Amino acid sequence: MSIFLLILFFILLIIGIPIAASLGISVILSILIFTDVPISLVIHSMYSSMNSFIMVAVPLFILAGIIMDEGGIANRLFSFANSAVGWMRGGLGHVNVVVSLLFAGMAGSSIADIASTGRMTINAMTRNNYPIIYSTGLTLITSVLASVIPPSILMVVAAATAGVSVGDALIGGLVPGIIMAVIFMICNHVYSKKNNIGEPVPFDFKVLMKEFMKALPALLIPVILLGGILSGIFTPTEAAAVAVIYSLIIAIFFYKVITVKQLPNMFYRTTNMTGTILFIAVTAQSASWAFEYDGLPTRIASSITNVSESSFVILLVMFVFLIIVGMFMDATAAIFILVPILMPIVTEVGIDPLYFVIFLVLALSFGLVTPPVGVALYAASNVTGLSIEKVSKAVVPWIFITMFILLLFIIFPVLLTGPLNWIQPN
Repeated sequence: MSIFLLILFFILLIIGIPIAASLGISVILSILIFTDVPISLVIHSMYSSMNSFIMVAVPLFILAGIIMDEGGIANRLFSFANSAVGWMRGGLGHVNVVVSLLFAGMAGSSIADIASTGRMTINAMTRNNYPIIYSTGLTLITSVLASVIPPSILMVVAAATAGVSVGDALIGGLVPGIIMAVIFMICNHVYSKKNNIGEPVPFDFKVLMKEFMKALPALLIPVILLGGILSGIFTPTEAAAVAVIYSLIIAIFFYKVITVKQLPNMFYRTTNMTGTILFIAVTAQSASWAFEYDGLPTRIASSITNVSESSFVILLVMFVFLIIVGMFMDATAAIFILVPILMPIVTEVGIDPLYFVIFLVLALSFGLVTPPVGVALYAASNVTGLSIEKVSKAVVPWIFITMFILLLFIIFPVLLTGPLNWIQPN
């Protein structure tokens, strides 16, 4: 049944049927053909999977990201980042990384990052003699940070599906995200120095303080979110609500970019995006139920553990597997389908479930910037006017760099879980 379901799913995808519809059709036909289980039982399972308080965080973080995208926050972040790191060799490349890092701590969406800060940084870099291919590739790979740095929507979904603490998973993505950003900046410095671009400019402390004060209301967003989650003042879902309210306040009253008349359109966009994500979620949940009924997780777990009992080797196998899956499947759908399949393997070989969730999100985030279904590629193509082929080639060197970083996280797992233990020793 599982083989039939997967083959039918990919056939439907290839002929252009949307992911959620492909999954739903595949599941229903598989159950009707191979089992006597009433469809009503599957529908009830789909409903129950979405009747979750933590999943309310998804539309709220999406709305917060839309407000930040249109609320003038990106402009303030760019000016502040430029005054902070623009004086170094390859300054605008560093600005690209820092802006994405800061915006990731507010919006949690790679697409929102490219559409807002990405447009500004690419234009600024190309005006200052950076090749557009290089500027686009750097912008694409830094957008991945939004899927790792809290409040990452993918991290919320993965943690809720795996049954681990969403707050711990969100906080656990902070340090690996910062490590990735630092390595990107080092690579940008080396490239800029080698190609003699991005000449250093004088550092101006007064300008830095001026831009800092302008950006301060926006910069407080990740501080409030992380501080509230760490201190236990509010849950991740409540943090999402706080992000919406606070971002609305600063966008309307501080930056005065958004008006009340624009809110209905923002709510519509949020509903549209949320409907897409949750439709995928419920159909993926039914697929997971079918796989479990067919015994697929146990069979895969047995197959992989027969290869090796070493958690290191199994992580390497999962790493390659997740990279391939991310290239052909939406990350949200992949999380809902793969987590129930892979969790038995994780627990059997003694891998920390929290580490697995963070690593899973890191690996699947590749799918955002890899063809053929990388949604960030299409967003970057729309921003730059470059073809998908050129945009895909632009990000290739950065993909290899990021794969190297993920291998470091496999070799040194403490880089993912250690910082969380320092923050929350109990």
